[in-house]
Amino acid sequence: MELRPAEFVESVLLLHQETDARWHREPTSNPFQDLLGDVCQQHEYNFLLWHEEDLARSPDASDNRIATVKRAIDGYNQLRNDWIERIDEALLGQLAAAGAVPRSGARLNTETPGSAVDRLSIMALRIFHLEEQLERDDVGPQHVEKVTARLDRCRTQRADLGQSLAELLEDLLAGRKLLKVYRQLKMYNDPTLNPAIYQARPKPAVRHAA
Repeated sequence: MELRPAEFVESVLLLHQETDARWHREPTSNPFQDLLGDVCQQHEYNFLLWHEEDLARSPDASDNRIATVKRAIDGYNQLRNDWIERIDEALLGQLAAAGAVPRSGARLNTETPGSAVDRLSIMALRIFHLEEQLERDDVGPQHVEKVTARLDRCRTQRADLGQSLAELLEDLLAGRKLLKVYRQLKMYNDPTLNPAIYQARPKPAVRHAA
């Protein structure tokens, strides 16, 4: 698959929009392959994360329920970040296949394409749920006005971010910018690095010589 930045970004935007609509009607699934398959998988973790976040804020949620949801949130957030890296790795492969070589003095970007795709994913979810708000029949004009203003801003942000991503990919293909895969190295899910986990473990008994 040849990397065409504008077409890729359009495919990502359409994927996010279509899966949001479908996954709210039926179980999540990933019919895509290759790079778009990675994009879809990453979006699925954001989708699942979004709805766990909603559950965590329910005033009726018990302490046990919140604890369960919090662990689910941690797990999905870790996977979400893992698949950002997978997207960047796949793009590195496509850039290499296209013969893209960074020029001398090529600059790094403040965020990777995978991170931009992640932000587009979250924005798509925000837009979907804002649009749901306009369908409610239990709200007044002030609510509709507030939601409409937010929708307009989110749509502008999504369009601007999509354009910025396409421009970044063009720069990478032309060698004007350099792509590196950065590891999130999150500590809270690692039982050997999170003191709340490893300090809670029973310490091994110390045997004394007779």
